[in-house]
Amino acid sequence: MEEMKEKLEPAFQIEMTFLRSADMDDLSLLKDSRQEFKVAADTLIARLSSFRALLAQREAAPFTERDMELRKKILELYPRNRPSPFPWQFSEEPIFQVGQL
Repeated sequence: MEEMKEKLEPAFQIEMTFLRSADMDDLSLLKDSRQEFKVAADTLIARLSSFRALLAQREAAPFTERDMELRKKILELYPRNRPSPFPWQFSEEPIFQVGQL
């Protein structure tokens, strides 16, 4: 996660978050791996963890040059093309608009 942060930090605003369970009896083997980063470009926000990346916008808007750069870096850091290791689940990127570059 620190390596990922270093690759994104100079160009984008980064905020660390920790996802904690309210249940103290949490038996998950990964309960200490719930660290996330929130990375923001102009209109695009990415939530990054050790296991997945989620890209979103608060309101639909054309992507700016910084948004496209963030999207490109996230796709380089997370090269998988489906949400799980199973071959029958695929996720498609929705159609988006790009503003003047």
